[in-house]
Amino acid sequence: MKLKQTRLHILHKAENLSHHAKTGVSLHCHTQFSQEMLDFIPHYAESIPIVRYFWKREREKFNKREGKDWDFSSAYWSPPLTPTDVFNIEKKQINDAGLDEIISITDHDSIDGYKQVHKEHDKKKAPISLEWTVPFEFGFFHVGIHNLPEDRAIDLTKTLLDYTFGENPTNEKLHELFAMLNEIPQVLVILNHPLWDIEMVGKTRHNILLRNFLSEHSHWLHALEINGFRTWSENKAVIEMAESFEIPICTGGDRHGCKPNTVINLTNAKTFEEFVDQVRTDKHTEVVLMPEYKQPLKSRQMASFGEIIKEYPHFPENRRRWFDRVFFDLGKGDGLKSLSGYGWKNGGPPWLRATTNIFGFAGSAAVRPLFEILRKRKDRVPKDVNKTDFEISNSEEFIGKLSSDAI
Repeated sequence: MKLKQTRLHILHKAENLSHHAKTGVSLHCHTQFSQEMLDFIPHYAESIPIVRYFWKREREKFNKREGKDWDFSSAYWSPPLTPTDVFNIEKKQINDAGLDEIISITDHDSIDGYKQVHKEHDKKKAPISLEWTVPFEFGFFHVGIHNLPEDRAIDLTKTLLDYTFGENPTNEKLHELFAMLNEIPQVLVILNHPLWDIEMVGKTRHNILLRNFLSEHSHWLHALEINGFRTWSENKAVIEMAESFEIPICTGGDRHGCKPNTVINLTNAKTFEEFVDQVRTDKHTEVVLMPEYKQPLKSRQMASFGEIIKEYPHFPENRRRWFDRVFFDLGKGDGLKSLSGYGWKNGGPPWLRATTNIFGFAGSAAVRPLFEILRKRKDRVPKDVNKTDFEISNSEEFIGKLSSDAI
């Protein structure tokens, strides 16, 4: 079935896109100001056979010595690159495609990076944005809030984060916040990676959570995101969901490493405000999957991991190594400190160094063919989008699919 809200292009090799549009818009970029939570560590450490043995041993030693378990609830890591670095990498990719650039950096629950970018680039090409963590029932969602007005950006961000980190988030309050954002015509609200079980509650429970969220708040959303670090099958389902709700999709690269986003938006708009009007009023978008998106997702994830743990000798001394950029609270009254602040010199115990080295190697081009072989057929990017069968229903039927876990 043909898409009504969005025109989708799938590139299999680099090409000039100036015959499609004037401007490329890159959304959902992370920089050193993002605090990426580490509460997933126990889940994955206990699921990898060899790592599980060493993890259990270290955990038991800590528990015996300190009389308590590790607490990952406040631990976080930060991506290596500065906002200016990220902006310039995105700009180069878009310019190389024959387009003018607009780049929206969305750090987790933070707008701290925008001042650095505004010093060097046109403000109209660098909206003030963030990825807002929205608590909801037994989980949470990530919502891209793009283009906050500069004179209100700090106050609006504080209001949003008071909800995120407050003690009593309610549906009524969330309705108020979404209404407040919708009253600002230049602001764009996008539900990021909606089908990703980011809170790790299981696919069935996540779909229930998403069903309830959409039933309550879908009318506040201007677009749904197809994400550069999610599989084709998942993104295809998001496209079908957006069509069912008669809203467009926008792309979000979700980059944390050193490579540009693998998905971008196309527009003839000259400013982000014009792009927002296109999405909110016309409810139509044009998006591109770049050639790199075709590479196996696991391979790209491992390559990004390699960039995250890489040492950068030219960085400030307190951010050169990955363990300078990981923060943990041992519960001794010192608060959050980098792992290097706890005396780590070479990247932790030998088993951990070996693990990070192996994961880093897994992201190399030499290993990519293995990931290609292991990739599921449904996750292979189609050669011709016009021959792709999109299953589009109405919004009530799609909600029913979520209820029955049919996706």
